[in-house]
Amino acid sequence: MQNGLVIDTEPEPVAHAGWDVLVEDGRIAAVGRNLSAPADATVIDATDRIVLPGFVDTHRHVWQAVLRSIAVDVDLPEYFRLVRQELGPRFRPQDVRIANLLGALECLDSGVTTVQDFAYARADRVRSDGFVPGFDLEYAEAALDGLRAVGVRAVFAYLLTPQHQGEVRQAHKLFRPGEGLLSMAAASLGPSNQKPDAVIADWRLADELGLPIVTHVAAGPVNERPIELLRDHGLLRPNTVYVHGNSLADDELSMVADSGGAFAITPAVEARLGHGGPLIGRLRAAGVTTGLGVDVVTTVGGDFFSVIRAGLLTGYLAPGPHLTPGDLLRMATLDGARTLGLDDQVGSLKVGKQADLLLLRADDVNLVGAHDPIGAVVSSAHPGNVDTVLVAGRIVKQHGRLLHHDLAAVRAEARAASEFITSGAAG
Repeated sequence: MQNGLVIDTEPEPVAHAGWDVLVEDGRIAAVGRNLSAPADATVIDATDRIVLPGFVDTHRHVWQAVLRSIAVDVDLPEYFRLVRQELGPRFRPQDVRIANLLGALECLDSGVTTVQDFAYARADRVRSDGFVPGFDLEYAEAALDGLRAVGVRAVFAYLLTPQHQGEVRQAHKLFRPGEGLLSMAAASLGPSNQKPDAVIADWRLADELGLPIVTHVAAGPVNERPIELLRDHGLLRPNTVYVHGNSLADDELSMVADSGGAFAITPAVEARLGHGGPLIGRLRAAGVTTGLGVDVVTTVGGDFFSVIRAGLLTGYLAPGPHLTPGDLLRMATLDGARTLGLDDQVGSLKVGKQADLLLLRADDVNLVGAHDPIGAVVSSAHPGNVDTVLVAGRIVKQHGRLLHHDLAAVRAEARAASEFITSGAAG
């Protein structure tokens, strides 16, 4: 692509006017002015375009795409009751597939080229003694089929439970050798929600399979000091993503920093569902690598620009150091990639990385004449400005339109799934 306003994020966000980006074999081959390209190269004119790395969403329940806006005006307990306990068990494998397909398309549409999918559709089964987590293998296969069909880069986090360790080992085999876009993580109920023996079992299984761990954390309900519990059992480690954590003490954030772990925060959802005060400034003060996430479209919008702005605005209100627009853009790209352990592959325009790229129309009325391109992306841009998206050098959106899919058929199938799941719901 030629003559764009190119924003790189490594080592820090910086904008360069009139630069080119050369892509070869799905990777970034060169970045700079007046680059030479092969005679047979496809040329994308980036004049009046802002070119930057694709966004990295570090925490999203992609399967909830067919439950959009069903829990906007509720609190967290009601969200759990409605979405996890009432509607989750109604999902069929085909519903999970179309939900993941739709949710992944939504990611690409707003410039998210990498997403961490915390998968537990149909995870809560009604029994006489309560709700028991689990995730049938056929549901995992359906979820992965949806992601693969779209061509998004994804970290698929499969829910661990003591009752379903065999299924987790089977799910691990679903990932094809050399598969570039999809990888697996272990999603644990974690140290906030389980007794130590169950936590230790989760971590051991993840280690056995060589998987990173993703887990929600808070002060309680089972353990008030969940990070300390991990430390005391020798379970703190680098390849762990902690989600939310608003109620954790500062010393526990420092424990995570010392261990090399990272946080995925979802500022819009955390503000709406009452997780606690904004964590973003406290994490920065503690030196913890931090990525951003949408979390659930049942409650907030699924576009990443909204999440970035929520992070910026809540950051102004939060304790801790001042956060700049550049800080938020870095969290949305390079730091998000580091959170997921993918910073050697994506998150910046460093030569050799995967060509996951996003082009915004800088001549749209809400962006034209921007004095600070980075500030404009963070404060003013929206999904309607997304002109072109590439994943591993493959164009998946161009001229403002998603490619490679019959969107009318996707919409029809998604609506049918939504109607089936919510039919008769108490609401």
